[in-house]
Amino acid sequence: MTGPCRIHLLLCLAGLWFLAFGDGAAGAAEKPNIVVLLCDDLGYGDLSCFAHPKIRTPHLDKLAAEGVKLTHCYSSAPVCSPSRAGLLTGRVPNRLGIRDWIPANSGIYLRPSEVTVAQLLKDAGYRTCHAGKWHLNSKTDGSERTPGEAGFDHWLYTQNNAAPSHLDPTNFIRNGKPAGKLEGPSSRIVVAEAIQFLEGNKDRPFFLNLWFHEPHEPVAAAEEFLKLYPREDNPDRRHYYGDVSQMDAAVGKLLKYLDDHELRDNTFVFFSSDNGPETLKRYKGAERSYGSPGPLRGMKLHITEAGYRVPGIVRWPGHTRPGSVSTEPVCNVDLLPTLCAIARVRLPERNLDGADITPIFDGKPVKRPHPLYWQYDFAISRPWVVSLRDGPWKLLADAELDRFELYNLVDDVGESKNLAEKHPERVKQMAAAMKRLHEEIAAEGAKSGNPGPRQPKK
Repeated sequence: MTGPCRIHLLLCLAGLWFLAFGDGAAGAAEKPNIVVLLCDDLGYGDLSCFAHPKIRTPHLDKLAAEGVKLTHCYSSAPVCSPSRAGLLTGRVPNRLGIRDWIPANSGIYLRPSEVTVAQLLKDAGYRTCHAGKWHLNSKTDGSERTPGEAGFDHWLYTQNNAAPSHLDPTNFIRNGKPAGKLEGPSSRIVVAEAIQFLEGNKDRPFFLNLWFHEPHEPVAAAEEFLKLYPREDNPDRRHYYGDVSQMDAAVGKLLKYLDDHELRDNTFVFFSSDNGPETLKRYKGAERSYGSPGPLRGMKLHITEAGYRVPGIVRWPGHTRPGSVSTEPVCNVDLLPTLCAIARVRLPERNLDGADITPIFDGKPVKRPHPLYWQYDFAISRPWVVSLRDGPWKLLADAELDRFELYNLVDDVGESKNLAEKHPERVKQMAAAMKRLHEEIAAEGAKSGNPGPRQPKK
């Protein structure tokens, strides 16, 4: 090949590379849109497609039929704030000094030093929107990190729960200013905000982070969803079931918008919950949540499976096989590395606990930096407050890391058969890995800037 021809060929190849991977408009057009849908206190067994016998969730059932159902999906904590911190940062929340739900005015919040997936995507050209619950700051006066400061171009949020209930809430803040009373169910408000955002941003790659309040207590469903359960005599149970259907209907509106505007095929959708179903009688007038842990042991605030094993669904046309099921363990700390992988964004240089889960779409295992780890010092499941999952094996430990239980979750989903005495070498191996992680995470959490942990009640 002559010199001029060789130069011409190299220029052509360079042009093709730029179109595929460059930072220009053509490269940006190839980036997938991203939608993260997160419920509050939705149990592992609360969806029809996860075997609930009564609750109707037709839109999420359809999403699962069009994508992959994750039956070993986890949040990063058995309680709200830490789980959300893990999702946004890809890090075990104890590293961040966020060890429990954040009370108002406590001075605990997501520190500016923590890099979020929203910041990374925004820097890569994505338009970003957060709508719904936040619960990653304790003050809403701007003195602590807001969604806007965490990488979101547009944001509508509540510090914690919708008030006075899921219906007609009055405590949303939009881009730093009180939004006033908003009419309708909270989930519908969240999706309407997202759709309005898309109206001006759907021609660019976008990241929607929608964190629903439903079905957190106190439960409150609109009449149109209560009508779905006329035979439920217990009003709290009826409202709980209605709340889940209310959220499902809002998801359906968003998915219809994606379909109507031909956005489905280039959109990665992830659905899950922040932790398992509520257990405590903390709310007057809504004395009990009726969330289902399915076959799992425990509920919210437990370090056993139902505390943080949650329903998971992913739909990404052309990548996920419709109607498939994955039993590979995945966790919400995996979202940051996964979304960076599909958006071709460089990972931040820091300790990450999550991993890219896209291999599961081809039936392959996830390559992790270390086993999945959880710590919740205030667990109802005491003495068990720390756990580790490695393949099918799960190790439970007490606060001193000197008492253990071992379970094979593939053979024993309900954690009913302690195998520690039968497999002492496996206990020894997993305990060593747990202790190493425990020390590393505690040291980093002590430097986070958040107040140290309060003492758990005996």
